[in-house]
Amino acid sequence: MIPSPLQSGLDALRRSDFAAARQHLTRATETEPQGRRPWLPLAQACRKLGDAPAETQALGSLLVEEPRDILALLLMGERKRDDGDDRAAASFMTAALKQATATPPPPQLTPLLQRAQAFLAENNARYERHLLSAVDLPDTDPERPTRFRRSLDLLLGRRELHLQQPSMFYFPGLPQRQFYERDEFAWAPELEAAAPAIRAELEALADTDGFAPYITGDPNRPRPVANPLLDDPSWSAFYIWRNGALTPEAARVPRTVAALASLPIPRIAGRSPMALFSRLRPDTHIRPHHGMLNTRLTCHLPLVVPEACAMRVGDETRPWREGELTIFDDSIEHEAWNRGPATRTVLLFEIWRPEVTPDERTQLTHLFEAIDEYGGFPAPIGSDH
Repeated sequence: MIPSPLQSGLDALRRSDFAAARQHLTRATETEPQGRRPWLPLAQACRKLGDAPAETQALGSLLVEEPRDILALLLMGERKRDDGDDRAAASFMTAALKQATATPPPPQLTPLLQRAQAFLAENNARYERHLLSAVDLPDTDPERPTRFRRSLDLLLGRRELHLQQPSMFYFPGLPQRQFYERDEFAWAPELEAAAPAIRAELEALADTDGFAPYITGDPNRPRPVANPLLDDPSWSAFYIWRNGALTPEAARVPRTVAALASLPIPRIAGRSPMALFSRLRPDTHIRPHHGMLNTRLTCHLPLVVPEACAMRVGDETRPWREGELTIFDDSIEHEAWNRGPATRTVLLFEIWRPEVTPDERTQLTHLFEAIDEYGGFPAPIGSDH
């Protein structure tokens, strides 16, 4: 029985008779049905013969039929690398690695995948050096990168893009800023100057007197099942303003109340002002999450900050510094932790975003109050950490 062109080609490939293999396999691509055409062994034969264009054509034909074939993507990447087309090589190898993540490949592909990872790392390093040689990057505080520095980091994959994703209400057209700086707010110096007096009032409180877990269950709502800090005093709050009204405990911290009185805090019946001392015990982690709306900024006045305490908002991580305001958009994914030896405490409150106009603030106030009249959001429009 006369063997088929496909079988003859595979036999020749095993004998390392690459010319014969190419001849038979080329014929087989014309006679075999789609899905059985031997593009891959043909590409191997062409590579052994040093015919780069024919190898490229065979791999390209396979990828037309099977665009997610991991081996074909890897081999095409290596072909482009050998041709000196690093950008094309990186594209094919990146696609192969992504596909390998989605569909785990057989173990025999591991060496090729490792070579692809090594090539991409080296290629990215060359690309980075090329870009950095073309731009002037002055030394800046790594905790507060410039907009250009952040754009470059995003381009190079050093940062991830994080955008506002409030869980309840989104107001369009606001800047996608993770942190705001203290010197942007005229009221900030006066509040920071009051930090020692506010801390003195905090220290006059008993360790647990007035503090309760920040996350508590509501008997009128389903209990959250995914929050490990539910009813946990590791993250606790002493409320000064709550749901738009001064609490009875506020009488114990009059200087703190006075320091907050003139700030641009939203005043929404049943909702805001909201202000509290927020405590985070050692070895406590507030997991990544989003706030409820993006029309406000969350403010922390750090009062007691041991080492190894910080928060991340989007792609920026900043430590708290005692007496220096931290102002951020909590509708962007954020988290906080205390890995230090003692409890961290901040004065926490919210302000209107400066980009929201007075007329818009009035409209939003009426809107949120109307929501409450109808039944409201499932929880107060508060902040966290």
